Amino acid sequence: MSLIQHSVCLIDDDKIYQFTARKMLEATGMAKNIQSFYDGSEALAFFSGENSKDIANLPDVIFLDINMPVMNGWEFLDEYEKLCNDFPKNMLLYVVSSSVDDADIRRSHQYSSVTDYIVKPITRMRYQELLESLGRVS
Repeated sequence: MSLIQHSVCLIDDDKIYQFTARKMLEATGMAKNIQSFYDGSEALAFFSGENSKDIANLPDVIFLDINMPVMNGWEFLDEYEKLCNDFPKNMLLYVVSSSVDDADIRRSHQYSSVTDYIVKPITRMRYQELLESLGRVS
């Protein structure tokens, strides 16, 4: 039985997190085409450009950090919510943060595009569970 592979988008300014997340996602054998953005504005440019019309360029799942320079995760979500209904496919979006503040968790659930809030660090097993759930959703 071959594993279903999913395209993944990481939006996080922490290069160490990006590196370890990429390695763990690759280790699951369920991730292909991992895109990295280091702030919300880079990612927003991608999602609001030509890529937004091409289903092959859009990820299946987005892991979004909150605390980033230039454009933080909340600012990204404010803009992403205006765009996401026009995308040719549904994408799951997880807010990923080291914050365990209930206010942040509640705030994330106010966005219709947010699937869930995940507290860092994320283990390889947790990434695998999330990617496996994609196979059941899509």
